[in-house]
Amino acid sequence: MYFLIKRLIRIWRQRQAQRATLAVAPAQEAVMSVSPPSAPRADGPSASSRGMLALLLHEALYDLRISARNPRARFFGFFFPIVLLVVFNGVFGNGHTIVDGHRVSLKVFYVPGILTMSIVTNAYASLVILVSGLREQGILKRRRATPVPAAILIGGQALSTVVMTAVAGTILLVIAKLAYGVGIAAPAMLAIACTALVGTLAFAGIGYAISGMIGSQEAAQPVVQMTMLPLWFISGVFIPIANLSRGLKDLADVFPVQPLANSLHLASVHSSFSASISATDIVVLAAWAAGAAAFAAWRFSWLPPGVTA
Repeated sequence: MYFLIKRLIRIWRQRQAQRATLAVAPAQEAVMSVSPPSAPRADGPSASSRGMLALLLHEALYDLRISARNPRARFFGFFFPIVLLVVFNGVFGNGHTIVDGHRVSLKVFYVPGILTMSIVTNAYASLVILVSGLREQGILKRRRATPVPAAILIGGQALSTVVMTAVAGTILLVIAKLAYGVGIAAPAMLAIACTALVGTLAFAGIGYAISGMIGSQEAAQPVVQMTMLPLWFISGVFIPIANLSRGLKDLADVFPVQPLANSLHLASVHSSFSASISATDIVVLAAWAAGAAAFAAWRFSWLPPGVTA
């Protein structure tokens, strides 16, 4: 009985669907016969015809969409820094440390420290993995074969990286203010913006330089972790510099994470622009940016491994 009723219901539904189709078809034909044919849609001017700046913005928007649709980039670029900020402040937030001669709570210390990690993750780690994947899949080769200059392609990627880093940093600072009461003065906020911009360009250049030496997308993740994680522990990101030995401090000075973290830490304890930014650290980051860009221009490849032009 059950199967008989089920069979009858299925037949009834099929007949109802056929009646609905027959009723809609004449109406569609009547509309098509009455309405005049629509004129072909006229496309607007292309980005290249509007100038190099418009083309650069077009490429940046394209790269932004790629990054925004990447679940791994979204997690490690936006959510992971917030998770670490909550965890570190929940576990160690009641402690204190010394930053540029000022005794501050670890809640204050971890805001620029995690912000440094966010910048490095977005500008370096995500870029290395993304570029390695695009090259291995042949996408970089196809994009390079277009009439778009290589400088526009790289510039668009760098601009999209700056935007992603700015958004992630803004979210982090807002949460630090609302959840932990860590406020930063307006001049110091401007210093953070300047430091973050130079740091983002420096680590983006390093990302392009490193990606040129990676043979496959599978190797990108281990290389990124191996080069990032140790520096986070000795550069004032997770552990205060005052707690490190002299040898670790000297080792951290060799790499670019420590200048970025140090300049951001200054902005957390000072209120004026001049005291909230380190000119020496900015020069060091700029030198890393220039050196990495020169190395990337010499070593970077648009072609997948084993493929010749």
